Formats: sequence, C-alpha cells, structure tokens
Amino acid sequence: MSDLTAIDILVNPDETTLEHARKFNARMRQSVPDGFALDSTHQPHITTLQRYVHTAELDKVYDAVERTIADTDIAALSYQAVAIRHADWGVPGQGLTALVIKPSPEVLDFQARLLAAITPFLGSGGTGTAFVRNDGENISQSTMDWVDGYVPNQIGDKYIAHITVGFATLDDLKGIEAESFDAFPVHPASIAVYHLGNSGTARVELKSWQL
Repeated sequence: MSDLTAIDILVNPDETTLEHARKFNARMRQSVPDGFALDSTHQPHITTLQRYVHTAELDKVYDAVERTIADTDIAALSYQAVAIRHADWGVPGQGLTALVIKPSPEVLDFQARLLAAITPFLGSGGTGTAFVRNDGENISQSTMDWVDGYVPNQIGDKYIAHITVGFATLDDLKGIEAESFDAFPVHPASIAVYHLGNSGTARVELKSWQL
C-alpha cells in the first residue's frame, strides 16, 4: 500500500446528466476507439477537490468531509452545463474532453471549507503508486502533476468545474466544439470520495453520502 492516496472529493450528478455524459463519451470513442468508456470504474463526476492524502489517515479524511457536508446547505449547491471543451493532456493529436459546468458561489464556499477540513491530512509528491492502475498501466505525468497542482490552480475563482467525457482527436474536436450547445441544469445526487485513476478518472469509491 502506498503512503499516499490520490483522492477526488466529488459530486455524483443526477441521472439526466449521466445520460448526457454517456452520449458524449460514446461520441468520443467513435473518434478515439481505445479511449476510456464511462463505466463502473470510470464514473462521470464533478470534481470538487483533488489531493494526495496520507493513506493511514483516510478515515480522518472521511470524517472531515462528512462534517463539512453536514454544515452545508446542499440545496444551494447548483450547477449548469454550459459547453463542451477540451484540454491538452499530453497525448499527441488528442484532447481530453469535458462538459464545462458553471458552479454557484455556494459551491466555491463548499470547496474552500472542504480544503480547510482535510488540510491536516494532506501530502504531496505522489507517484503512480498513489493511483488505481490496471496491470502494466503507467500513470501519466499530467495526471500526477494535476493532483499536486490542484491547489492553487483549481481553487476559488480559478476552479473549472467539469465532467470528463473522454478523448477525441483534435480534428474531430474542431467540429464538436463548434456545434451549438443547449445548456442544462446539473443536480447533485451524492457526494463521494474516490480513489483516482489515470487522466483524473474516478476509479474506486471509497466513501459516499447520499443527498
């Protein structure tokens, strides 16, 4: 067992949002057939906070998250999907594609309080052993760096909420991103802590709280 575990404190969205995510994922896999599928070990989700934590203190992390949820007005955590966009994830000719989500101010407050609550249990410099890996799989440097740099790069007004839907070629993405996008509300169904895999995928649920 690694001394550090890469975790994602995330929001699991409602079924309607999951259907949208799966449709986009199917389209991404038409572009890149060997890209990952959204399934039981690659859950569509909205990341709130990613960090390396000390594995021996995971139970304390769960307690801290639970206390923060209890002190939160869950009804105020609102989201809206507003676009489909991609990021460079170090794969030549491909982009990691996501539904871009607009969070309410209350979501940013929730994120800040979560970070404060788990700060005593944080570590840094995690390697591939901190992640869920398939046999022979190497965790990309982009993935490891993303978790280490999540704070301060994705905190507060820098936070880009999103639901990752897969890889597509840059040529295909030119057309996909140029299409009109009908915005839709995203409703949180539960909050969970997941063990992260490659490319920021939510691989293994460690703890969850229904809303």
